[in-house]
Amino acid sequence: MSVLDILKPSPPAKKITDEKVIKRSYRYWRIRTFYGMYLGYAFYYFSRKSFIFAMPAMIQDLGFDKAQLGILASILSITYGLSKFFSGILSDRSNPRYFMAFGLIITGILNILFGLSSTLIFFAFFWGLNGWFQGWGWPPAAKLLTHWYSQSERGRWWSVWNTSHNIGGAFIPLIVAYLAQHMGWRYGLYVPGISCILVGFFIMNRLRDTPISLGLPQIEKYRNDLPEDIKSQREERTLSTKEILVDYVLKNRFIWILALAYFFVYIIRTAINDWMLLFLVESKGYSYLAAGGTVFFFEIGGFLGSLVAGWASDYVFKGRRGPVNVLFSIFVLASILAFWKAPGGMIAFDTALMFLIGFFIFGPQMLIGMAAAELSHKNAAGTATGFVGAFAYAGAAFAGGPLGILMKSWGWDGCFIALCVSGVLSVLLLTPLWSARSNPKLAVE
Repeated sequence: MSVLDILKPSPPAKKITDEKVIKRSYRYWRIRTFYGMYLGYAFYYFSRKSFIFAMPAMIQDLGFDKAQLGILASILSITYGLSKFFSGILSDRSNPRYFMAFGLIITGILNILFGLSSTLIFFAFFWGLNGWFQGWGWPPAAKLLTHWYSQSERGRWWSVWNTSHNIGGAFIPLIVAYLAQHMGWRYGLYVPGISCILVGFFIMNRLRDTPISLGLPQIEKYRNDLPEDIKSQREERTLSTKEILVDYVLKNRFIWILALAYFFVYIIRTAINDWMLLFLVESKGYSYLAAGGTVFFFEIGGFLGSLVAGWASDYVFKGRRGPVNVLFSIFVLASILAFWKAPGGMIAFDTALMFLIGFFIFGPQMLIGMAAAELSHKNAAGTATGFVGAFAYAGAAFAGGPLGILMKSWGWDGCFIALCVSGVLSVLLLTPLWSARSNPKLAVE
């Protein structure tokens, strides 16, 4: 059996007819699926950001400047964004169990190889490959979330899963800053790398494909949660790759609006995540550990913000993601302005503002991806989220090298002006989707 055979979707199993067995099996597999993909994606993020928080020590050790290291961050964002799109198409036709696990194992190996390198060319090569295989994490998770959890509950499940970003992101600055300061920056790559290889094999054991592959009914039938205006038989048949890509993504105006908004949201998210530790060290005079502790609260805020955003979209706005996206984006803009203008030496205030930025940016960071899955088609979830994710990481790429070059000429003020402009544009783009809940194309076919 080849690797390509392993990646093929699992065939439908014999249908289970015993209602008690169905209920018991669904409860078991939903929990097992959830903690498997949660842990897996936390470690994807752990290995994706390892270099960022080793950056100050690399500057001292190897003599690189911010523009050079920003280019490495951009390379990862570009290859990750491209991979997110292409792997999204592939993941809709693949088994997420192996797809997600293989990607995580390879990213672990590439972290180790990056840590063994010393020249910019090898850094760029290994980090670019890391970006490509990082793209194997999100689309299979989106597929699992769409197939195992129905729309009326998906906001809560997706929001809790989305906190895996924050778990990985919260601990990586503390762990890597400690390793870089006491053992050298290379260990800040080795430890995440080895961890990802081990966790990759673990999630390979834990995950499975769709409910149908285990003989269970579709989640909408199990929970009686299919919107009345959508024909259930449309969900039953398999879509061709052309239908998925063209009809439900490229010709879908909702997806294009979400993609453009994601571009600006990710400029903000990535710039805060990647540059603010250095900003606090250089502009406000914090030590590496103090700055790392402040950035830690960006992820803690994101953890809680994701939960609140998912809960609000399910309960307050009845499955509509648009209102939360708009409101959270407005508050992101206000928090960034306050962080920019706050005087130095106020570590508690800076920490509180970092918490608020994280709280509000992770609302749209999560819900734009969820909205893309819901406004396309259930069987196109990986492709739709991968497509908007490619735009997101084009924004992340802008927050790397281009923003580093901008800061080299305009200083930190240039950085914050770019973030404020991005905040305004994201609000303007997301506002027209305030009332959107599902793709109207599904209602007429």
